[in-house]
Amino acid sequence: MLAIRTILHPTDFSEPSANAFRMACALARDYSANLIVLHVLQRPILHYAGVMTAPPPTPTPEERQAAIHKLHAVDPTDRLIAVEHLFEEGDPATGILQTARERRCDLIVMGSHGRSGLGRVLMGSVAENVLRGAVCPVLTVKTLALEARKGQRAAPRAAEEAAEVAR
Repeated sequence: MLAIRTILHPTDFSEPSANAFRMACALARDYSANLIVLHVLQRPILHYAGVMTAPPPTPTPEERQAAIHKLHAVDPTDRLIAVEHLFEEGDPATGILQTARERRCDLIVMGSHGRSGLGRVLMGSVAENVLRGAVCPVLTVKTLALEARKGQRAAPRAAEEAAEVAR
C-alpha cells in the first residue's frame, strides 16, 4: 500500500480544481494525511508571435490580497483534515514542483482543464509540466466537457416536453 502522509492540492480556483479538491479531501481523510492547498499567482505574460513582448507586470497588492482570500476559502468541510494554505507568485508548474519537493509530498492531486491543440500550445499545460517533473505520483482530475453536461441536462427537459405534448 502506498504511504500517503502529505497531499499537495494546487488550485487555480476553477471548476476542475474544485473537483480535484474534493478528491484530495477524500484521500486526506481516508489516509489521515495532511493536505497542502497551494495557489501560485501567475503573472500574465504578453506574447506576440511566440516572443515575450513585455516583462510580466507585478501583481498589485489588491490582486495579491484577493488571491490569498480565495485561497483561504478553499477549506475542507471535514474539520478532521489537517490543512495548510500556501501562496506563491510565479510560474504555476515550477511553484507546484518546488513545493512538492520541499514539503516531501507523497501525492499531488490537481485539476486539468483538458485543453488540446492550439489552446494547449498557446497557454501550455500546467498539469502536463507537473506530470513530467514531479518526484511523486500525480492524480489529475478532469471535469466533464461542457457538451456532455449540456447533454445530461437536455435529456430531462426533452422528457418533460414530451410529457407536456402527450397531455
